Amino acid sequence: MEITAAMVKELRESTGAGMMDCKKALAEAEGDMAAAVDVLRTKGLADLAKKAGRATNEGIIGGYTSEDGDVGVLVEVNCETDFVARNADFKSFVGEVARQVAEQAPTDVATLLAQPYTRRPDITVEQLLGETVTKLGENMGIARFVRLERATSAGRIAAYIHGIGNIGVLVELGTDSDAAAASSLIAGLGKDVAMQVAAASPIAVRRDEVAADVVEHELAIYKAQAAETGKPEPIQEKIAQGRLEKYYKEFCLLEQPFVKNPDITVAQHAEQAGREAGATVEIVRFSRLVLGETNPDPKPASC
Repeated sequence: MEITAAMVKELRESTGAGMMDCKKALAEAEGDMAAAVDVLRTKGLADLAKKAGRATNEGIIGGYTSEDGDVGVLVEVNCETDFVARNADFKSFVGEVARQVAEQAPTDVATLLAQPYTRRPDITVEQLLGETVTKLGENMGIARFVRLERATSAGRIAAYIHGIGNIGVLVELGTDSDAAAASSLIAGLGKDVAMQVAAASPIAVRRDEVAADVVEHELAIYKAQAAETGKPEPIQEKIAQGRLEKYYKEFCLLEQPFVKNPDITVAQHAEQAGREAGATVEIVRFSRLVLGETNPDPKPASC
């Protein structure tokens, strides 16, 4: 029987499943609409559609790094309740999604959902999501992901998930030695730096990476504050520049006091770890996701 566009449209509107999934279900059911719905339900896609309107205000951020440290992923998956967010099956699903992103490098969530699931190529990631929705009985959604691939000739990417999954961090470290990159010392440094990023919320690794408009904005505020003192202009300029230095030390990762030992900076901690590993170490970049933070403001509030 010929499967027409109108039939696909009708099934899609009644179930909310994807167009290709509806077309395949109709073909399998030989054009029988009710049977096609059953096909979608069997694959979990109809259940996913029925729950699609329910709010997903909970969830977790999951992380994954490849064994060689060349690829790291953070993924945010949302659900309806904290109870499900703590469920082992939900956490396992999030882990599988993160692995999929690492191995298949989708460009966005839509592409990810349409990909064959690597561990069961007969289904898509969207169908895996549908199965998980059916199993746990809540609406779920893959909100976003970040994927970093090592850009340096030697180094590694480290991941850290804070708490039950409310913050996730990826950090790339570069070294001048493959042996050092694979060492437990550099792995430990990666975790330390990722924990630092989670706790201290830097906006850049080093001060020259802070956007010029951000620096201009902060300096304008500091100059206005200094003008309120009524002191001579040269003194006002020193006050403003001093506050800008304080800003850099608060929001640039390398200049922040190291959370585990505030007597040294993160840069000093990295240098020390490199010496112990017998290599030069560079903190290349980081990525930080906060659960539910859809549009974070990259400009911290002025002091």
